[in-house]
Amino acid sequence: MGMDSQGRAPRLAKPSWKDPRLFVGILLVLASVAGVVALVGGADRTVPAFVAKDGLVVGQGITEDSFAVVRVRLGDLEGKYLDPGAELPGHPVAVRMVPKGELVPASSIGGTDALDRKTASVTVSEPLPKQVVAGSHVDVWVALPDDRNGYREPVLMLPGAEVAALTDASTTLGSAKTTQLMVLVTDVQMPKFLGAVANKAKVSVVWNPGGSR
Repeated sequence: MGMDSQGRAPRLAKPSWKDPRLFVGILLVLASVAGVVALVGGADRTVPAFVAKDGLVVGQGITEDSFAVVRVRLGDLEGKYLDPGAELPGHPVAVRMVPKGELVPASSIGGTDALDRKTASVTVSEPLPKQVVAGSHVDVWVALPDDRNGYREPVLMLPGAEVAALTDASTTLGSAKTTQLMVLVTDVQMPKFLGAVANKAKVSVVWNPGGSR
């Protein structure tokens, strides 16, 4: 920095309000503050959403009474869940299982033409693993009767079938415990499976943690 004729360093000039650089700086600060406010406000915004009053199983008819409305913070996920303000599709049914008390994904509710699986009943007498619950997947093995009052070798008929519901029951005499499962079966699988059940096949269920179909 140079010196004046009297040996003093020149003083910096005070910024003028008319200086365009100062004006631009103020705009940048205001924009930054507005962005932070908008970000915080958006993250803290709650929206109405549906939760299942009871567990929804595939094929179940749906009305607005099937849901309760809660307010939640969804952020970017807002469009993935059923909007209480939107109309339900015609003849609405659950096309995917939704456990009791959970948020309802928009993809889980559709018309009957959206159903790609239907429920079929499976009754087993052997104890099931504790992991076999509604929403889990099982392999259903079927052994057809043979000509010697026995059964043929079991075959895997329903790989990775989803369990829609299950209940414990007793035989007529009350001496043996059985479990009745409602499993989801595709239209392609259904005829063969129903034919095996009609021919008094022995049905066994094995938990399938992979859940592949």
